[in-house]
Amino acid sequence: MATIVTNAVDGNKERNKREVRVGTVVSDKGQKTIRVSFDYMVKHPKYGKYYKRSTTLYAHDEANKAAMGDTVEVMACRPISKTKSWRLIRVVRSVA
Repeated sequence: MATIVTNAVDGNKERNKREVRVGTVVSDKGQKTIRVSFDYMVKHPKYGKYYKRSTTLYAHDEANKAAMGDTVEVMACRPISKTKSWRLIRVVRSVA
């Protein structure tokens, strides 16, 4: 028979395995919602030149801490709405 571990520390280890990204807030107009942009470089398959691509995600900001231009850390979570499936962990660097 398997033992069930209900230790809070073990629960946090599971949560820490989720994907974490660092990006820049491009919009904070929604209530408890921010839009975070992530820039990365991609190598062209034929010509070999690197070019910039970006992805924009919606993240849940419960306390409305993040402002436009801030660098933030977000973590993947369960779907909160149709477009939001990330949540704000912390503000890495604030503009103001």
